[in-house]
Amino acid sequence: MVAKADKSESWTTIGRPVDRTDGFLKVTGKAPYTGDVPVSGLVHAVLVTSTIARGSIMRIDSTEAEKAGGVIAVFSHANPPAAPLKIDKNDHSSQLLLQSNKVFYYGQIIAVVVADSLEQAKSAASLVKVRYRRAEARTKMDTRTSALITPEDGKSSRGSIKAGLAAAACTVKATYSTPTENHNPMEPFATTAVWQDKSGSITIYDSTQAISGTQKKIAAALQIKPDKVRVISHFVGGGFGCKLTTWAHVPLTAMIARKLNRPVKLVMTRGQMFGPVGFRPKTIQKMTLAAKKDGTLTAVSHDTISETATFVQYTELASAVSANTYSCPNVSTSQKLAPVDIGQPTWMRAPGHATGSFALESAMDELACELKMDPIELRLKNFADTDQESGLKWSSNSLRQCYELGAKHFGWDKTHYRKKPGTTKRDGQLIGVGMATAVHGVWRNASQAAVRMTAEGKAIGQSGTQEIGTGTYTIMSQIVAEILGLPMNSVHFELGDSDLPPAPLSGGSTTACSVGPAVAKAAHKLLDMLIEAAVSSPQSPLYNVDKKDIVAQDGGLLLQDRQANSGSNATNFDSFADIVARAKTNFIEAKAEHKPGEEEKSYAMSTFGAQFVEVAVDPDLGLVKVLRVVGAYSGGRILNAKTARSQMLGGIIFGIGMTLTEQTVMDDNCQRIVNNSLGEYYLPANADIRDLEVYFVDEKDNQVNSLGVKGIGELGITGIAAAIANAVYNATGKRIRDLPITMDKLV
Repeated sequence: MVAKADKSESWTTIGRPVDRTDGFLKVTGKAPYTGDVPVSGLVHAVLVTSTIARGSIMRIDSTEAEKAGGVIAVFSHANPPAAPLKIDKNDHSSQLLLQSNKVFYYGQIIAVVVADSLEQAKSAASLVKVRYRRAEARTKMDTRTSALITPEDGKSSRGSIKAGLAAAACTVKATYSTPTENHNPMEPFATTAVWQDKSGSITIYDSTQAISGTQKKIAAALQIKPDKVRVISHFVGGGFGCKLTTWAHVPLTAMIARKLNRPVKLVMTRGQMFGPVGFRPKTIQKMTLAAKKDGTLTAVSHDTISETATFVQYTELASAVSANTYSCPNVSTSQKLAPVDIGQPTWMRAPGHATGSFALESAMDELACELKMDPIELRLKNFADTDQESGLKWSSNSLRQCYELGAKHFGWDKTHYRKKPGTTKRDGQLIGVGMATAVHGVWRNASQAAVRMTAEGKAIGQSGTQEIGTGTYTIMSQIVAEILGLPMNSVHFELGDSDLPPAPLSGGSTTACSVGPAVAKAAHKLLDMLIEAAVSSPQSPLYNVDKKDIVAQDGGLLLQDRQANSGSNATNFDSFADIVARAKTNFIEAKAEHKPGEEEKSYAMSTFGAQFVEVAVDPDLGLVKVLRVVGAYSGGRILNAKTARSQMLGGIIFGIGMTLTEQTVMDDNCQRIVNNSLGEYYLPANADIRDLEVYFVDEKDNQVNSLGVKGIGELGITGIAAAIANAVYNATGKRIRDLPITMDKLV
């Protein structure tokens, strides 16, 4: 295994389908998730949540609960676990930390019961009695203009929509909607807090996508310095956006641990995963597309209304995808918020892009049908050579190649798309095909990393990032192995600890393209240090040789022109172990920081893809089956072919659920979520998933970062909902604009 400093074309570890380094731990059940962390002297906390949608608490009676066996304490606004916090009058979320008797939504945390065992805490929680003063709740989105809120930067426009409509030969106007959807990671939220009274510090074991963010929030809640808070999260069993936020249960657990001076563990129930910890909000999207006879777009208008909580604002930026996906001189997008008495909405896989692409890509299909054009031809006709909002050229854009690659493997030219919808049958089923564009932005953040070489000649990489199931342990190890010329079994990567070099949250597909370059920079710096140590030491076989002739290989440094004589006995080879030993230390370490630079002013950055779908629809029952999906994607350099494919498959399956099954059902009388379980919130099962194919365009991007990595975790879901809906139309002749596409809408 050979590594050359800047010869990426010769990379032998990066890009390979390397097995997950943490795979054995996961399949054997030995991976330490938050709820599994053993802590001595542990007590258990259980939440009590509100049963009204809006109002105030008149009285909480915890007398019976406090007398129950094993109960240590019951906390509520009447006796909060911490002194009153400063409450921002414009953001009431701090009141959710048992600082107020106000109730903002059904399922809000209103008390916490702590007991010696989980069973005792659960039993006691059921004994807490609450008397409310109910207020009239807003249970539905009020779409009247006077009731809506315009968020900051809620509008964008260029050209004139009026002029664009006047120049058009064909116009499509339609309204699309998506329902409230809930995250359902396999691992529920879990937090264990251990307070060290002597040092005035705390250790938090938490299931989080944002270690550094959690550290800051806990420090603020406890009113201590951030360096007094250590957050550990070695494995996260899925998050999909909901674990980016430090929800109220986390600081509450920390407060209680300090109050009791006992380690406290809190694990949410599956039902509590609905409401208090975020969800994708409902959207209503009005689309207008106008085009000339040849398909040239003359106007694009996309206006979105999404639900938000009354105590804090969250904007689902669905309209943003229409601002620059296609070339058009006249574009208008807007966002409005409809306050509802619900919990706080939050990011869910490809927020805005997943919901917005459903509207845009469905409307593009409708326009193609009106113009009697092939949907790919229409999209190519309006290909955006530059970012339409900024005018910047793309750092790379392989969308044309994605269309070509996906169409080839799907057999698009051989399909029946040009036939009249609803006329193709196979084995008694209506058959249809559809396609859509996938697009997701590239966001990068400053990140730090460290890489050390040990006295055993093994490398240890470190960064305070998170492993949320995407393969971060593996790809970071690959980067280190590649640069230092080591086999994978000689590299160990450490993450999930706020004591490590700080890294950003794992959201927005930012981890690989933010942390990866920092790790690479630290590894290169370490390699330079090792080379310098070798050529400077009279005891080294490489003493005084030209540095540029040295390569890293087989656990050491080798003169490049004598590689045939490599090995531990070669006179032209200096092992890493020997280099560290001569330094008379346990390890040699390099640290580095990487952050976006001036390239942001010169280039726009995005990932792209094309989704192709074939469906079968039962003509009598309206049951939709996705027979096959072909996705072709461009996401910069692929660090690991296996984990990248896994991410795209996950995104596709996520999109199938979004399109056909997922919706959070509210009781409009009280805003209670009535399907808050995996038994009634329907997610795709193995039997629902059939033939999925994933292909990557070999894309070189020297502008995005030193590795050419963009990040792809969310790209796979974008466009899928529209591609399926378009295929359903092709199969049945019925255009479904309201997700999910259920049987009742087709019969």
